[in-house]
Amino acid sequence: MAPAAQPVAFVTGASSGIGRALAVRLAQEGYAVGLAARRAERLREVAGDVGDYHGAASVHECDVSDSEQVSKAVAACRLALGPIDLLVANAGVGAVASATDLDAEDVSRILAVNFMGAVHAVECVLPEMLRRGSGHLVAIASLAGLNGMPQRAAYCASKAAMIAFFESLRMELRPAGVAVTVVNPGFVRTEMTVDDGRPRPFIMDVDSAAEHIWRAISARRVSAAFPWQLAPAAMLARALPRSAYDWLVRRLFRPPRGRPPA
Repeated sequence: MAPAAQPVAFVTGASSGIGRALAVRLAQEGYAVGLAARRAERLREVAGDVGDYHGAASVHECDVSDSEQVSKAVAACRLALGPIDLLVANAGVGAVASATDLDAEDVSRILAVNFMGAVHAVECVLPEMLRRGSGHLVAIASLAGLNGMPQRAAYCASKAAMIAFFESLRMELRPAGVAVTVVNPGFVRTEMTVDDGRPRPFIMDVDSAAEHIWRAISARRVSAAFPWQLAPAAMLARALPRSAYDWLVRRLFRPPRGRPPA
């Protein structure tokens, strides 16, 4: 009997941070991994890490905000590794800006990468999953998508859009055999969270975040949120009166002593 083929995962934003750590974690679990991001050299390094666990990897340089580039990357991954069983829509960019500096083009750019990048990837992998009657879509959203936060309007909006989009897909796709998992991490120590003096309560390391996400994927959970110290407060805050929520935000995101707010 021929050995079973490796399941195939396609991970966007795989060149660093959560995407990189999760790609390696998936390789440890026996996945072949298609790696997509804008930085090809970094992707080749990740492919080497995947190879350390005897996993197959393919590298796909693409900008997820460009639907044509995503389509070509998915097609190339499918050709190199086989049908895609798991999509991890992880690519994203951070944004911190005051309301007094609002720039619609900046907001559009954040939405194009964080939200539409995920939509483009789903559009490319979903038809085949539906034909097979199996597959798994995973959205790496954020606790920031549950409520607004000061100076993060565009970022919060992009993650809120992801949450609503994938939750809607989940309800529709479950009868068709396609699972959907929405992951809402808190602060994770990556290139996007350099130490600039901004408060980031309960920040966690990237490998721990990848482990949380893998557990959610393997259990095919509909949602996951972490860390435990912050996630319940973020979810409960949706039901709070806005005055109480404003007080909570001021407490959690109080600047360190000696450092003025940005």
